[in-house]
Amino acid sequence: MIVGIIPARFASTRFPGKPLIDIDGKSMIQRVYEQASKSKSLNKVIVATDDERIFDHVAGFGGEAVMTREDHPSGTDRCWEAFQNLRDSFQYVINIQGDEPFIDPSQIDTLAATLEDGTTELATLIIPVNTHATLFDMGEVKVTLNANMEALYFSRMVIPYIKSIDQKEWHLHHNYYRHVGMYAYRSDVLEKITRLSVSSLEKAESLEQLRWLENGFKIKCAVTNFESHCIDTPEDVEKVRKIMDAH
Repeated sequence: MIVGIIPARFASTRFPGKPLIDIDGKSMIQRVYEQASKSKSLNKVIVATDDERIFDHVAGFGGEAVMTREDHPSGTDRCWEAFQNLRDSFQYVINIQGDEPFIDPSQIDTLAATLEDGTTELATLIIPVNTHATLFDMGEVKVTLNANMEALYFSRMVIPYIKSIDQKEWHLHHNYYRHVGMYAYRSDVLEKITRLSVSSLEKAESLEQLRWLENGFKIKCAVTNFESHCIDTPEDVEKVRKIMDAH
């Protein structure tokens, strides 16, 4: 049993009220909810919010939402509180980004496929890097893998460094991947990681998944080829509309 939880805060430094913005007749949170509901792997989808306006809006379009505290430092912590409020028993939780209105349902299914044997502690998605510009974009988080498709490390810097080759050609000589921000947690592991203190690697890179690695947890990675379109600022809304028009 897998539950999909969409964390949705109203307060945002760069874009307050972001979940409720209108994108061609539907709010962003409704679009995310509807896309997630198309996944073949999820037994339930809920929105975890800290704001009654979002809660009421989700109920208004027929979705399910739960109220959570305002002071959660991350979406992971919000997912854990929401999970505790559920009546049904779920083995896994998938944390679905509330700011990607056109997430493809098959991405969720790709991630869920890593959970089938029940041994996976944590899992996330990665996508191949095919250009120099993307590889050296410090806003994109890169990941290195072991032979079992488990993450060795995540960094905003380019990893690995390739010796004796021009940096402009690195992506032609190694299979680089960047991180796509969707997580799956086994329910018992989710409880454990929310109790961990902030780690030194996490502080350095500002990436919460490094806290998990630093404490010995394993993160399984699955490859997706769908580009994600995240909305962080009001300007991003127009970019997404143009992508919609192109399709």
